[in-house]
Amino acid sequence: MFSKQRYSGLQRSVISAFMLLLVLLSAPVYAEEVITKLNDLTLRGNLELAAGKTMKDGVVLITHGTLAHNSMELIKSLQSGLQAKGYNSLAINLGLGLDKRASSMYDCPTPHVHKHTDAVSEIAAWTKWLKDKGATRIALMGHSRGGNQTAWALAEKDDAAITSAILIAPQTWEAGYHLKDYKDKYKADLAPLLAKAEKLVAEGKGDTLIDMDFIYCEKTRAAAKSVVSYYKEDPRMDTPTLLAQTKKPLLVIIGSADTTVKGLPEKMAKAADGKRIKAHTVEGADHFFMDLYTDEVVEETAKFLSWK
Repeated sequence: MFSKQRYSGLQRSVISAFMLLLVLLSAPVYAEEVITKLNDLTLRGNLELAAGKTMKDGVVLITHGTLAHNSMELIKSLQSGLQAKGYNSLAINLGLGLDKRASSMYDCPTPHVHKHTDAVSEIAAWTKWLKDKGATRIALMGHSRGGNQTAWALAEKDDAAITSAILIAPQTWEAGYHLKDYKDKYKADLAPLLAKAEKLVAEGKGDTLIDMDFIYCEKTRAAAKSVVSYYKEDPRMDTPTLLAQTKKPLLVIIGSADTTVKGLPEKMAKAADGKRIKAHTVEGADHFFMDLYTDEVVEETAKFLSWK
């Protein structure tokens, strides 16, 4: 068997594209955009069923990362790979405070009125939608921040239909992280902005917009409630710490070359027990697990789930 390290990036892309083409030619493909409602938002998702499978055979519910979308390359590759392995999947497009949000990166000039925890409620809403459509077993999957939000949903909104979860390069955190990261990224102090936002929220003015740099967006505006949600000190932002609050089987997938998520291998070495909580490292993969690295993620997911 050839080692992945022997392939160049271009070779991996060509091989991966060829393998995907073979899959598409050999099996009927079912994909459909679906919607559900949560409060005043219409949420969009992409449902893909494997050949010969129905919702009753189970669905993997996939959540993307920070300000991203369900048509990004990693998510599309995960869905295609899972479909080829006989697994149904639903890739949700987080609303991020926008009705019928498009499958594209968040437009930074658009004021941010969303919260980190909105995704937890949206995952729960999609879980209910899947159950209403006949799904009897659901596995949660999330990438990056979506991995943390997935673990958070599993901890606080678990459901009997949820069998397990796969967290791909999930977010980590430690006390003081946001203050340091904000200073490094924007050369500005977060503390006074956070204090202002917390005061507004306490006064019932959480929708008030603040001019600031926010998450990945320079010179934008964010609601006070959004600033507090994303930047306040909260140990639940650290996925390995949060895993102790869950009860279902978990697989955490780590990229050995990931420079985006800090300290994940070391933290998972302590959190994983090899039984309920397992960890797998994809050698050579960065934060986005492109090409053949995605194939390994799918292989490990199928092995972990072992749905028949």
